[in-house]
Amino acid sequence: MAASTLSRVWFITGTSTGFGYLLTEEVLKRGERVIATARDVSKLSRLTQQYPDRIKTLTLDVTNPQEIISVAERGIAAFGNVDVLVNNAGYGVNGAIEEVSEDEFERMFQTNIYGLIRVTRAFLPHLRRRRSGHIFNLSSIGGLIGSAGWGFYNTTKFAVEGFSEALAEEMKPLGVRVTVVEPGPFRTDFLGRSGKLAKRELIEYAATAGKAREYLKTQSGRQPGDPQKAVEAIIAAANSPKPPLHLILGRIALTRFRHKLSDWQQEIAEWESLTTGADFPESKSRAAD
Repeated sequence: MAASTLSRVWFITGTSTGFGYLLTEEVLKRGERVIATARDVSKLSRLTQQYPDRIKTLTLDVTNPQEIISVAERGIAAFGNVDVLVNNAGYGVNGAIEEVSEDEFERMFQTNIYGLIRVTRAFLPHLRRRRSGHIFNLSSIGGLIGSAGWGFYNTTKFAVEGFSEALAEEMKPLGVRVTVVEPGPFRTDFLGRSGKLAKRELIEYAATAGKAREYLKTQSGRQPGDPQKAVEAIIAAANSPKPPLHLILGRIALTRFRHKLSDWQQEIAEWESLTTGADFPESKSRAAD
């Protein structure tokens, strides 16, 4: 049986700023308990003073595999269980595929993909034994649509999508739910502190990736998405008896994805004969069976 709202324990990564901090604060306001992790937990001091009995802060760098295992064990021990896991830690590197160096994208891969996978795997035995729980993986509209200038960030978030869909299939019979969250542009510091520009810049990409570079430089603080409403949407999904597998957040994200679906349907129809013609003839297929 799922835990009641009042007794739930949340484990959230990347809580020093942005969605992670706001989600931690909102969950605490609602009377729940949180294990809040970040590389710098001093930024959570106001919350620890305000809710000393219901928050446990733990230093965590999700690129450190050994630290993940230790912190997961300490997190479970803090309140005796974990009901909701939120993989929020992550950031973006902006630049054309040719511009971004391996050092620049590798660190992001370690955070956005491997860190998320390792944190999730650290909690799976606990959730499997309890036969309940909910895992939220923070993706992006960039996990559903690839864009010039965001190719390596798209790579990490597309990976989160596939990982989450497979995980959902495996955990559903065990009573554990999975939701992958796909925000559009929200007024967090993603385009500020959390956004990284490739050091290399090539003039040939000015009309494509260069536009994304300019967007990152000029649009921080001007995004239309309200972060508070985003975290309230995540909590609403956690409270739902039938939560979504995919939770798109923001009108821009929804509009862009609907356009992609429309274009994709048209492309499928135009190329359907080649698609279906790639199989063996039906008689040969049956003979092979």
